Formats: sequence, C-alpha cells, structure tokens
Amino acid sequence: MAAATRQTEVDTNVNDLGTNRNAGESPQGAYEKGAQLIKSSDCLSCHQEKAKLVGPSYVDVAKKYKPTDDNINLLAGKIIKGGSGVWGDVPMTPHPAVSDQDAHEMVKYILSLNQ
Repeated sequence: MAAATRQTEVDTNVNDLGTNRNAGESPQGAYEKGAQLIKSSDCLSCHQEKAKLVGPSYVDVAKKYKPTDDNINLLAGKIIKGGSGVWGDVPMTPHPAVSDQDAHEMVKYILSLNQ
C-alpha cells in the first residue's frame, strides 16, 4: 500500500494573508506585523502575494530585491513617497501617512516571501 502524501493547504482568502493554517501559526513569525499592516492598508487593491494585479506581486518584488538594509530602506521609501518606472508605466501611489517603521515592517514581510 502506498504511503499517503500530505497535500499543502493553500488559502487564497486575503483575511489570512501571512498565516500558515497547516502549522497553526504565522509563517516568517518575525514578519507577522508587516503582513498585518499590509492586510489593514489599501495595498491589496494594487498588489497580491503571488499574482500581478496593478502592481507587481509581492513574490516578484522579493525575487528582485535581496533583503539588505539598503533595499529595505529603498522600498520603504517607495511605500511612503511612491515611485514609477521600475515595474512599468503605472506609478505607485504615495502613502505619506504610513510611518517609516511600519513601511520597514511591510517591506521585511514582502522580502521574506522569497525564502
């Protein structure tokens, strides 16, 4: 008799962004705050974790940028100030109400998705 293969459960509900239902805990535990900040913001109207929407997917961002301090600072600045030209013609809307610390937490979570 063949051994049973365990299939990983994939949850596409944005309310569970950043959670691992099989383990009963958040993935990238240290990055949960960033996932929650993204979930409670307007980010998901332009970005998804694995699929391009208006802007790039978070996984594509994580593949393009290594999690260095310089890249984290660069991307946190783009969240706050906006940007254009890196992923095509559609500019990223600035989010000046997002604190520098929160932007850094969001970026750390996004970049953790390439691990």
